Amino acid sequence: MVKKTNSIKGEIDRFPEYQIYLNVNHLEKGTYTLKITHKNKVIKTTTFKK
Repeated sequence: MVKKTNSIKGEIDRFPEYQIYLNVNHLEKGTYTLKITHKNKVIKTTTFKK
């Protein structure tokens, strides 16, 4: 008996290049600090509250 395979294919729109999305829905309430590093050096620091 030959097994029949079903394949489902879909496409999604590409995200814009060079952007990072951070979803904070599951973080606990408080103050957070986001540090962006490049070659082990901090190049940008941002603080935000949830």
